[in-house]
This record gives sequence, C-alpha cells and structure tokens, in this order.
Amino acid sequence: MSAPAADWAIDVHELTKRFGGRVVVDRVSLRVARGRICGFLGPNGSGKTTTIRLLCGLLTPDAGRGTCLGLDITARAPEIKRQVGYMTQRFGLYEDLSIRQNLDFIARLFELPGRRAAVDHALRRLGLVERQQQLAGTLSGGWKQRLALAACLLHQPRLLLLDEPTAGVDPKARRDFWDQLHQLAEDGMTVLVSTHYMDEAQRCHELVYIAYGRVLAQGHAERIVAEAGARDLEDAFVRLVGRAQDNFA
Repeated sequence: MSAPAADWAIDVHELTKRFGGRVVVDRVSLRVARGRICGFLGPNGSGKTTTIRLLCGLLTPDAGRGTCLGLDITARAPEIKRQVGYMTQRFGLYEDLSIRQNLDFIARLFELPGRRAAVDHALRRLGLVERQQQLAGTLSGGWKQRLALAACLLHQPRLLLLDEPTAGVDPKARRDFWDQLHQLAEDGMTVLVSTHYMDEAQRCHELVYIAYGRVLAQGHAERIVAEAGARDLEDAFVRLVGRAQDNFA
C-alpha cells in the first residue's frame, strides 16, 4: 500500500529537462519518505545534479509534475527554497571569512530571528566552536564539509539535498559526516544525497540509480542486487548500465 501523500518529502513524476535540445533528465519519477536517507547514484553526467536542482526550485522542469515537502515544485518554488538545505559538491562559502563570519552571513541572508543564537547552535551542533575564528580557506576538506553542512542547517530545513558532499574527503571525515546524517534522519530530517562511494550507498535507507537521465533502479540495496542477479551493489550497477546501453543501441 502506498504511503499517504503527507508522508512523502519528495514525490515527483515524469520530470524532464532539456538543454539546447538535449534531454538531461528523462521522465524521472521518485518518491522519498520523510525522515529517510535516500542515496542518489549514477555516473558523471547522468542527470543527478540537474534533478536535485529541479527538486529545490533552482530549475523549472520542461515536463512532469510533483511536490517537494508537499509544495508544487513549479508553482511554489520560492517556498521550497526556504525549507530546503542544498549543499553543492564545490565548497561555496567565502574563504577569506572565518567560520563564524560565514555562518553569520548566511543567517543574515535568511533574515533569521535570533541570528547569534542560531549561529551558536550551528557551531555546537557540528563541533566548530573551537575553530569558529579560523578562516574558511585554511580548513581541510573535512572541516570545510562540516562548515558547509552547518550553513545548510542554519535555517532549520526539513529536507537536505546533498550533491556529492564527501568527494575528496578523507575516510574518517566521511564516516563522521554519515554519522551526522543518520542523527539528522533520526530527528526527522529527510536527506537525498548523491554519492559515488559504495560504502556510503550501503548506509542509505534506500537507493535511486540514474543513468542517461533515466531512473534504472530504486529500492533497498539488497533488492537492487537481487533483481539485477548481481554479486554486490557495484556489480548490480554495472549490469544496469550495460542493459541500458543495449536498449539505447
């Protein structure tokens, strides 16, 4: 039985996006329940980033429909943006500002009441208090990642959209990051996170695999492996891409 509409943080159908006549997202449908971590996987250029931007209102679909946090992704995009935390693969904060100054700037953009208290809470939540005066440009990849996540959480979003947030980060920092994601999910946050790491995929509640702009598989890791007749998750994805190539040939 399908979950009630109110239980879906993401519920989109047949989303399509073209750039210059090229179809980048091809009739993508996906659902993510509230309070779940959904891994979004696929090769480079498969349409993951474009799909994420469609979900948070940064892009408008050429076709398709759906809701994010119960709000229509086309008609109510500005409202969605204020309830979503979006973390890009590339570090996007100011390297010549300190950790605290960056967070204070983001809090000003969101016009948060009690701005100082919100920044203090974010610093404590991500273990950044002792480094709060350090310039962002001097941080390692793992600490930049923590700062970027703190910035995403400042306005108390209900959904996190994370685009390869752990790329180039050392294994311990990746493990710590995922521990934080699971704590957020336990607190009711919904997370859609794109990744290329199979160990991270195994830590997701469910997975969506996309290639050539199309969803090739969706569900628990064990189910995807079984349905592909594969040895493991990586083998399953190789098989799925191979079958897709045969279909497109």
